[in-house]
Amino acid sequence: MNLMHKRSLSLFTALLVLFTMLSFPSITKAAEVTTPGRIIPNVVVVGVGGTITSTSPSRELFQTYGTPKVPINDIIQRLQPELSKIANVTSTELSNISSAQTTSKDLYNLTIAIDKELANPAVHAVVVTTGTNIMEELAYWTDLTVRSPKPVIFTGSMRQSNTISFDGEANLLNAIRLAASQKTTYYGTVLMMNDEFFAAREVTKTDALRLDTFDGGRYGALGTVDENRIRAVRAPARVRDAGTEKWKTPFDLSTIQPEDLAKVDVVYSYTEASAAPITALANEGVRGIVTAGHGAGGISTAQQAARTAAIEKGVLFVSATRAGSGAVYDTGAKGIIGAGDLLPQKARILLQLGLTFSKDQEQIRQWFSTIGMPDYDMSK
Repeated sequence: MNLMHKRSLSLFTALLVLFTMLSFPSITKAAEVTTPGRIIPNVVVVGVGGTITSTSPSRELFQTYGTPKVPINDIIQRLQPELSKIANVTSTELSNISSAQTTSKDLYNLTIAIDKELANPAVHAVVVTTGTNIMEELAYWTDLTVRSPKPVIFTGSMRQSNTISFDGEANLLNAIRLAASQKTTYYGTVLMMNDEFFAAREVTKTDALRLDTFDGGRYGALGTVDENRIRAVRAPARVRDAGTEKWKTPFDLSTIQPEDLAKVDVVYSYTEASAAPITALANEGVRGIVTAGHGAGGISTAQQAARTAAIEKGVLFVSATRAGSGAVYDTGAKGIIGAGDLLPQKARILLQLGLTFSKDQEQIRQWFSTIGMPDYDMSK
């Protein structure tokens, strides 16, 4: 082949590449683009176990769990080299346990670990990987207790790390994308699953098996993550207090120890529900009980009698609904606080923190009406 022929082929190849880029721009635009001089954010992944680090005995079994677990760093490494264009990611494995093994002490340790990471000026955001069964509770706990306004993003997976359709890689990648964007600064904790992110207060798991299990209820998602296109369409009400001390809640865990956390339980109501659980818990010495009542917080007559007796012993009750949506408004009744539209499991968290940080039941009532029922009031 002579020199002239080689030059003609080179020119033809260059023109073909240029034609392809101009004719099919989506081929190039879909990829993450690293702008020269752009500072790559530093994101820390805090692993606390869950399905995302679990395995299955066989890769086609999505609900059967095997014995081995993998470190969260192994999942992170699967995302390389693409991940390096999004963020500088480091990880710490706080624990690698199931939802069933989680205790209040684990929640306390999680907040302390997150605050420690975010106190480092070089760290821009934290992503937490955990089990989906109680993820909404852990997320709301950190929403109420983490002191830093930097982004905290929860994620995980519905299927194990070695299955054919493992969703953890995409969820973790998108959670890191969201964290690195820093779009949720001052949002408090958010949960990112299945390309959508939700406020910790509102999100709940709605299906035991489906991948799109998480939902924001009547309020919906905060936004979406579609490749490198991140869109936030609304924000939690607390962003109005960004940059002020009012943004932080009163629940500073650095001032207490895990053993100081109040014991609080949830009792479910149904037709002819027994008084026994309320009576037993009151005798056991619990400081607070959330009732998951029917309709707007109704409980059986037997439970009502047991509640009255427990209130006389100093037990504080919060009345929530088992309906999954709607509010139980506070009436000011002695020893009973309305949960508003907090789900029972989340009302339990706010009651636990309230009883830990105050012995004044009226103060706790006020926290439920403000922290528990945020209001985006622009008239003030």
